[in-house]
Amino acid sequence: MTDRRISLFTPRFAAGFSIAGFAALALAGCAAIGDSAVSQAFVDPATYELYDCKQLATERASLAERLGKLERLMRKADTGVAGPVVTEIAYRNDYIAVKARARLADETWRSHRCVDQPSALDNVVVPPQRAPGR
Repeated sequence: MTDRRISLFTPRFAAGFSIAGFAALALAGCAAIGDSAVSQAFVDPATYELYDCKQLATERASLAERLGKLERLMRKADTGVAGPVVTEIAYRNDYIAVKARARLADETWRSHRCVDQPSALDNVVVPPQRAPGR
């Protein structure tokens, strides 16, 4: 009977290691794309051109809420064993797309010269509470 030992330096192992290394580098590269101009290439620049200020305000609030939710999910996923991989696979593409849409909505907001309307609660003055027994 011949002794068949498994060598770590087989061509199959080297190929697998190379692919895993390349995948890790690719995922690391994707993480940096989120704030770059490249992410803007995935959003139609005319998306919000026909929106009025009220529609833009609603859309900006919705996008901000979605970004917050994705950021919370990504932070939560990062605490796990395979957290960074889960974050990249499950959430990063959506995060990049939503962030690009939010940036475009903000640019359109400024180009339309929209201003935030104060809500009715902004001018409400809450009197200080008195200590009990006084």
